[in-house]
Amino acid sequence: MSIFRKDLLGGHRILVTGGGTGLGKSMAEAFAAHGAEVVIWGRRGAVLEEAAAEMRAATGGKVTPMAVDIRNAGAIDEAMQAIFDVAPLSGLVNNAAGNFISRTEDLSANAFNAIASIVAHGTFNTTVAAGKRWIAGGHRGNILSIVTTWVWTGSPFTVPSAMSKAGVAAMTQSLAVEWGPKGIRANAVAPGPFPTKGAWERLMPEPLQKKMGGGSGASDIPLRRLGDHKELQNLALFLMSDACDYLTGEVIAIDGGQWLASAGNFHAFTRLDDSDWEMIGQAIRATNSRDRAQRTT
Repeated sequence: MSIFRKDLLGGHRILVTGGGTGLGKSMAEAFAAHGAEVVIWGRRGAVLEEAAAEMRAATGGKVTPMAVDIRNAGAIDEAMQAIFDVAPLSGLVNNAAGNFISRTEDLSANAFNAIASIVAHGTFNTTVAAGKRWIAGGHRGNILSIVTTWVWTGSPFTVPSAMSKAGVAAMTQSLAVEWGPKGIRANAVAPGPFPTKGAWERLMPEPLQKKMGGGSGASDIPLRRLGDHKELQNLALFLMSDACDYLTGEVIAIDGGQWLASAGNFHAFTRLDDSDWEMIGQAIRATNSRDRAQRTT
């Protein structure tokens, strides 16, 4: 349940990248339910339209979908201008991401870029597109970036993501200082396991779950359970509200204590052999094929 009054974000206008699915959709819906006007970006227009319709029906709020590929800096700037032509944003949530598990020696340059182009380049370009307009217009702004606890520990077998997310955390701390005098805050949240279909299938395919003993992995978490999306929603609501205007430059873990107990990464996969990695690759390729088919229908 929400712990906040329904008009907490009244008068706010928030962009959520990757807002059509997973954690982004959960946060966007929470913002709309608490009075914000919400814009959601993603690559798949049909998915965004469906998500926006669901959010409007659930909340009665205004949710605008925009098909934007944040790997394209020009597309980002054009879409951001279209948003500001209507009215300035008050907040930006950098949620769009990509990830999959792989032995690092098996990665090609294109595989690395597939992740870095979204997580590092896309997040930076979206942030600057909003930030420069806030600064030029003399507007206050609020940036929330979704990272991982790997920014503190690194993560074997997800090196492109670990590198990119660490860069986003560094950007968060840097801009908190650089843009603070201009009235712009920057914080990040590092969620632990909050199961979402797309990410879960690439990081823990079903054959791998069976290989690793089944279960959810909650036994490695001190609180002995996975995260509930409403818990992340409550944290995001607080961070995007006017209730914490003195908070900036922070990376906040919400993972049930997992990273303190076990680093919260994929170190256990050092036990896997060549046949296991072939199995994982097949499962991920199957997921990617299904996603490509959905984007063309």
